[in-house]
Amino acid sequence: MSEHRRKPPQPQGGGRAAARRGQPGSSSGRRAAPRGATGSLSDSYGESSHESDSYGTGGEERQFGSRAEARRAAQRSGGSRRRAPEPAGRGRRGGPGGPNGPGRGRAAASGKKRLIDYPRAGKYGVGRWVPSWKLVTGLFIGFFGGLVAVAGVGYALVSVPNVDQTATAQNNVYYWANGTEMVATGGETNRQNVNLSQIPKAMQYAVISQENKTFETDSGIDPKGIARAVFNMARGGETQGGSTITQQYVKNARLNDQSQTISRKFKEIFVSIKVGATVPKSKIMEGYLNSAYYGRSAYGIQAAARAYFNKDAVDLNEGECAFLAATLKGATYYDPAGAQSIDPANATPEANQKRALAQMQDTLDKMVEYGHLSPAVRAKYTELPAVKNPRSNNELSGQVGYLVDLAKAYVINNDIISADQLQQGGYSIYTTFDKKKVDELEKSVQKVQKANIKPKERPKTDKFVQFGGASVDPTTGAIKAIYGGEDATKHFTNNADATGAQVGSTFKPFVLAAAMKWGVRDPDLGESQAQDERTVVSPKSLYSGKNDLKIKNYDGSIWKNEKDKEWLQENDGQQSYGSPPNYQIDLREAMRESVNSAFVQLGMDVGLDKVKEAAMDAGLKENSLAGTSFPSFSIGISDPSAIRMAGAYATFAASGKQREPFSVQKVTSKDGQIYAHKDESKDAFDPKVADNVTDVLKTVVEDGTGTNAQLSDREVAGKTGTTDGNKSAWFVGYTPQLSTSITMFRMDDDETKKNRQFLEMFGTGGQEKIHGASFPSEIWHDYMEQALKGVKAEPFPTPDPIGEIVNDVPSPTPTPTVSETEPSASPTPSPSPSLTSSSPSPTPTESCQFDWQCTGDNTGGTDNGGTTDGGVTSSPTESPTGENGNNGNNNGGFFGGPAG
Repeated sequence: MSEHRRKPPQPQGGGRAAARRGQPGSSSGRRAAPRGATGSLSDSYGESSHESDSYGTGGEERQFGSRAEARRAAQRSGGSRRRAPEPAGRGRRGGPGGPNGPGRGRAAASGKKRLIDYPRAGKYGVGRWVPSWKLVTGLFIGFFGGLVAVAGVGYALVSVPNVDQTATAQNNVYYWANGTEMVATGGETNRQNVNLSQIPKAMQYAVISQENKTFETDSGIDPKGIARAVFNMARGGETQGGSTITQQYVKNARLNDQSQTISRKFKEIFVSIKVGATVPKSKIMEGYLNSAYYGRSAYGIQAAARAYFNKDAVDLNEGECAFLAATLKGATYYDPAGAQSIDPANATPEANQKRALAQMQDTLDKMVEYGHLSPAVRAKYTELPAVKNPRSNNELSGQVGYLVDLAKAYVINNDIISADQLQQGGYSIYTTFDKKKVDELEKSVQKVQKANIKPKERPKTDKFVQFGGASVDPTTGAIKAIYGGEDATKHFTNNADATGAQVGSTFKPFVLAAAMKWGVRDPDLGESQAQDERTVVSPKSLYSGKNDLKIKNYDGSIWKNEKDKEWLQENDGQQSYGSPPNYQIDLREAMRESVNSAFVQLGMDVGLDKVKEAAMDAGLKENSLAGTSFPSFSIGISDPSAIRMAGAYATFAASGKQREPFSVQKVTSKDGQIYAHKDESKDAFDPKVADNVTDVLKTVVEDGTGTNAQLSDREVAGKTGTTDGNKSAWFVGYTPQLSTSITMFRMDDDETKKNRQFLEMFGTGGQEKIHGASFPSEIWHDYMEQALKGVKAEPFPTPDPIGEIVNDVPSPTPTPTVSETEPSASPTPSPSPSLTSSSPSPTPTESCQFDWQCTGDNTGGTDNGGTTDGGVTSSPTESPTGENGNNGNNNGGFFGGPAG
């Protein structure tokens, strides 16, 4: 080897050669192995024989011909020996940055190899922090290996729950006000399991097509669906249930815990995997269809077939199967009958029918797409199948079904219990309903109905007659009784709640209350100043009782509609009260005779905004008030419910203290008390205002249109009401202890029809015309006599004088020119025809004599939208009322439900 390629000699004090030879100058601190014993490279460097023998045999001949050979030999013979460390501060690259220098880190300094090389040794800058592919691969394998291990342990530990242990039904028990049991219902009780052979293939394929098309081949879970559900729950988003039929079956029939938590979801997954591996698909399908909830308290396909179609499951056709598959998405929003007591805005019959039809059609289309149904058969089902009424529990017959619905709506709408929780059962619900009062109210209606309403003898006039009623305790707001209809299993619209029937002249007390609370505006002042400068009115204030009175604004200008037509207010029977030329009567007399013209003008003087506010203060819901910017608003074109009207009059009975009507006293479960009602009231009116309204309403019963309502040895205050076209009639009255409203109307009883119409009651019950003074007041009288039997009579408070006499111009005693607005009857009414003649249908005039004919429109109220308890008093086209007397969406509901 030439000289210029030889390695320079190492320093005497150390270096790699010295370290290898173990020279005394080496600073390694490690004893070198004897030469020749290790076969180290130093043996091949040709040391002279005269070197000291203290380090080895010395003087022996070279055994290898080159440095490479010596290196290979050393690796073969002594590869397991560690090489002597090199001097500190020096590496193979001759500097501190070399692999053997300080840059190698703690592991190099100690001579130990790290289990996880991170940060990476021998790398610089960013490279030190970039993990190697070995590290990434190891972590990946470790993570998924851990998941597999956890899943394996979970799968091994979880057991498949017994179906019978978790599908055991629970009832909700409803109690009367005295604590005795009313009915046990509402839980998973309406169930009858059937074999898969009794379930049509169309039903099986309907749920497979709509919910889990891979059911027949999957393992029981959908990994993508599970990941999505877990992610959503972990981040607090919308929870999602099991996406496969197997998971839903496990959740419905095999898991006690129905909470939407990650732990329950994992349990559901493991149980579903085991069920999918151990239970035949046919049994899973059978169990799922027998445990699923279809609405109407029907659990299982057999109960659902009975509840919706009154047939056995085996007899269901393809369209009915597709419809029932739709209800599995949530019966609240897919039951064609609606669920307005739970969601009045979105669960209307019309909205539910539209959703159910769309879902049904989608299911049928998918059945065709997946080969489970022929196109020819599918073409037969383009409309919703005809469904039965939504009641199937015989214990809910009579009034009980209406009472249960009212209590359920209360706890759901007040967020006491959710609809899902209520369906699971296990609650004790203590209501405010007094069994004696409920029974007496039903008997009173039945008595009048049986004696006077003859649908077979007079089908044109007596068919479709309906009654509704409600009774509220003024001291607490508790609903003591309702009459919802003939039978909750036959007529399932609660007539104590939303009906759309306008209240007529029973609205007039709110106009009087507004005049006594805020007063009338000064006609000599501008609008803004007049709002502050008002005169509180006395019941002795004088207003015109003239028929066809030209209605004015508060400032004396003539009120005109958008077509510049004047408003002439007609009284019932086209009669005038008072003597010409002014026809003035005081407000007490105007209330007693239910004179429309006086109260329409009073409402204009006070301001219709204040009339609306007074009605809401008393307890009516804003969305039940219609036509609030038109003169007829003051005489009852709105349609609050019987419950709300009884509650609003209860505010007057309680001297101005308003309490929300409520139907549930407390709710308990196995865990204890969940809810207890707290008495809360607000000062709607000063006692002076409320007591004066009561004093005026006493006149109506003592010597006015409400004499039928007189009770033995008790003071009564109340008001009659009849609406335009004679399509509804009311009596609302109260004593200090009880406030009750009764309504009567005619409406097509086919509750599946859209745009149902209120029908005229001319000739109904053998009477020429129905007034609030006739059958409604008779029912009120009979009920209240029995409901208050044994209760000590209490007088109303003596009212303090209030307000000033407005329009104080002396006038003679009113002398009706024709007959009373609503004929006063004897305390014992007769079914014979009334002597009052009905007014003929008016014809349009340039002075807009008959309201709706001012515009030629008929978009609100009943046909003419007003009240005939003193004349046609409808509103112009801007009135928000819907056609045929319904208030558009029939809102204004009881407890946020579908009532007024």
